[in-house]
This record gives sequence, C-alpha cells and structure tokens, in this order.
Amino acid sequence: MKLTLPARPPFSLSAIVRSHGWVSLVPFGTDARTGGLTRAERLASGRVIEMLIQEVNSGVSVVVSDPLSEAERKEVARKVEWMLGLGQDFSAFYALAREEPRLAHVEARAQGRILRCPTLFEDVVKTILTTNTRWTGTIRMVEALVSQFGTPLPADPARRVFPTPAQLAATDVETLRSVARLGYRTPYILELAQSVASGALDLEALKTADIPTPELRKQLRAIKGVGDYAVACLLILLGRYDAVPVDSWALTLVSREWYGGAPVERAQVEAAFERWGEWQGLAYWFWDWSHTNQTSEV
Repeated sequence: MKLTLPARPPFSLSAIVRSHGWVSLVPFGTDARTGGLTRAERLASGRVIEMLIQEVNSGVSVVVSDPLSEAERKEVARKVEWMLGLGQDFSAFYALAREEPRLAHVEARAQGRILRCPTLFEDVVKTILTTNTRWTGTIRMVEALVSQFGTPLPADPARRVFPTPAQLAATDVETLRSVARLGYRTPYILELAQSVASGALDLEALKTADIPTPELRKQLRAIKGVGDYAVACLLILLGRYDAVPVDSWALTLVSREWYGGAPVERAQVEAAFERWGEWQGLAYWFWDWSHTNQTSEV
C-alpha cells in the first residue's frame, strides 16, 4: 500500500538523508533502484514492515508491501512525519541565513531538517554510541545491537528492526557486553532500556514537552552516558537549536575558520555561533566549511 504525506515547503528528502550519518545506521538504508530512504520498522501491533520513502510533489510517498489497518496507517504516517520533520518551519532561520554568505545556500537546498529515528529511545542509544569512538565503531555497535536483539523482517530475515527497550532490558550486562561489544557504554544502554521499558523514564513525552530548553537539557543530561556533546545533538534532533554540539571536529573547524589553525576551546566554538541565538545549532550544522578542504567522518 502507499501513503502520501505533505511537507511544509521548501522540502528536500535528499537533504534530510544527507543531513548527518543516521542513514548509514541500520535499520535505515537506501534503495539502490529508486534512491529512496528505506527502513525496517516494528509497529505497535507487533508487525514488522519495510517502508520505502520517496519524494513526491509537496511531500513524500511511503510504500509498504503489505496491507495495513487504519491504525497502522496512522502509526506509519506519524512516524514518518516525525522522522522527516515534515511540518517543521524554518522560515525564521532562512531569513537570518540570507544575510550570511556561509549559510546563503540553506534555503535553496531546503536544508534544516535533520533525519531522526521514530523514537527518542533509538536516537539516544545511537547518540551514546557516537561518543568516544570513530564512526566505523558506531556503525559496528549499532549493527550488533540490531542483529542480536532486533526482530527480523519476515520477507528478509537477515534484516532486523531496532530493538525495543523491552528487548534490551531483558538481557544483562555480561550478555550485552559480549555480543554487542559496546564497551563502557554497556551499562548505560542497559539502564536506559530498563528505565524506558519499566515506565520510569518517558522519553517519548520529551518530543512534545512544552518546557524551556534549559529544563529539557537538564532532563537529557540526567541520562547516564549522555554528556554535553550528546545533549546538544539530542536537542537538535528534538528541534531545539540553541546549542552547538562541541566535539573535537567542531574545535578543528572553528580553529581553521577563525583562528588560523591555532588551538581553541569550547568557549570559542560557542562564541562563534552565539549571535544566531535559537538557531545557533543549525547555523553550525549547515555552515559552509568547504573552503577548509576538510570533511567529517559522518
């Protein structure tokens, strides 16, 4: 079956797919034939489906090989709308970007949306797995979690969905460490899964929480394994852009852009984008760094 979902213009599916490295992390993927975004997904009904998402006029189409109930269609639509930020409005950001040569491209390319997972739980897990490792390490760890604990796709058992909090909570530190090789992150991932599965932590509520960003930041920072960099990344995924995710790569870029390659610290990175206020995270994310002739791993 096929769903068609509208998006607020300007819109570009390819810009979302290229917005960061999530597309390289299973169960996301790309379709070699159409170039569309694919994802294996478990629905609330327990069914495991594969979605093929392609850009169409004024939005996207979502193709699922099997028939869906009305409730399942609504769930698929809700998840795709969140993953792609179909309703997000970046007009205020574009108005500011038009005045900055390094961001003059963003409106024409419909940049601003960041690819997200259907659940904040998956985004938090994957973000934790990006810390203190190379990108290849993140890919390996995510693949291990999915292959060892995710439910298989009926049409292709080699492909699996991202494990639910309950599936991960049912294991233990020793098993999780040995089969997924998450290193020091193992107890953090297990505790997070147990907290979400038990209902002690309602991550999904944070997606629409009407609370000030400092309070949201505080709640994210309370999750074990989530440091300042991870918090800034998660805030961006949640549509809160008033923080810059400062890591070694950000330090390198800002050093080359404004300090002639001299070492800089977090304060200099934050100061470089402070004038962008509520949009500073996006200003950093989509800044034109091409003149440095450097590329990030992700």
